[in-house]
Amino acid sequence: MQEQNRTEISSLGEFGLIKHLTENIKLRNPSTRYGVGDDCAVMEYPSGKQILATSDLLMEGIHFDLTYVPMKHLGYKAAMVNISDIYAMNGMPRQMIVSIALGKRFSVEDMDDFYEGLKLACDSHEVDIVGGDTTSSLTGLAISITCIGEADKECIVYRNGARETDLICVSGDLGAAYMGLQLLEREKAVFNQQTAEAHKKGKGNLGTEFVMAQPDFSGKEYLLERQLKPEARRDIILALATADVQPTSMMDISDGLSSELLHICTQSGTGCRIYEEHIPLDYQTAVMAESLNMNVTTCALNGGEDYELLFTVPLSDHEKVSQMKDVKIIGHITKADLGCTLVCRDGNEFELKAQGWNPLKV
Repeated sequence: MQEQNRTEISSLGEFGLIKHLTENIKLRNPSTRYGVGDDCAVMEYPSGKQILATSDLLMEGIHFDLTYVPMKHLGYKAAMVNISDIYAMNGMPRQMIVSIALGKRFSVEDMDDFYEGLKLACDSHEVDIVGGDTTSSLTGLAISITCIGEADKECIVYRNGARETDLICVSGDLGAAYMGLQLLEREKAVFNQQTAEAHKKGKGNLGTEFVMAQPDFSGKEYLLERQLKPEARRDIILALATADVQPTSMMDISDGLSSELLHICTQSGTGCRIYEEHIPLDYQTAVMAESLNMNVTTCALNGGEDYELLFTVPLSDHEKVSQMKDVKIIGHITKADLGCTLVCRDGNEFELKAQGWNPLKV
């Protein structure tokens, strides 16, 4: 944390900090009747709409590492992962509640950076920040965000609606966020090693006698962006509506394609077949995987944090989804007794397993 222009949070107090961070927030949704400033936010939705609510808890050391995650990017990503959950139900996000527990090492300026990223994400998706809480933490930064959205009752998409012969589709490309994480972790390990060597040589202050090597991220910018600044796929939801395509099931890909697809199949009582050759990959992802001696398909299946949309549609919508920009058909839904299968490029078949992110195993 930079010490220059540092304002201690204690100098503002809890309510002073909340006022400082939220006083310039402008409300944009008609459903937001009253935002920050009272015991509760007040919202009023038109008849015919149903309310969607999702919540995420992000813990320092588990979900993010401030060694290489800037506070502005953290705020942006924290908002975006919740916004993505609303889109995964085929809804539109409207309000957000943000609660933070933080220690004394954080300054007001740090929280300004966090809220700058948070508000940037909310502004780009027309979401109102309407409340939250702050408190102290002795174990690192903790972020709890609740996002509230709306959708017409008949338009909401659940995980349990996939049916035999449905097409399995994904937006964007997969595995890049995981490769970005591997890149950042590699550079962190190099930095820690250099720091340890400096201390061994008696240069713990890292003065002019010891020059730290700077990481070279050229040609890997896309991987870093996918990890540090993910984008929720509002464009896909709007494109589906424009094309008059109603998915039968949908999830966002936060824990890995294999894990999410197995969730859909389990809750829908089906099996699936997906084809390795159809899994969308970015060139930088493939190059990075090769440099790390990793299988790029494994990274795409299990990496997670892509925040792309995984959805199924009736076979009759094949032509419509085939023409949609940035959407790829990767397989189809089968009977449950056929299991969940990955068909490799060489024709071999393997059972899909949930090997994605599991925070309770950390």
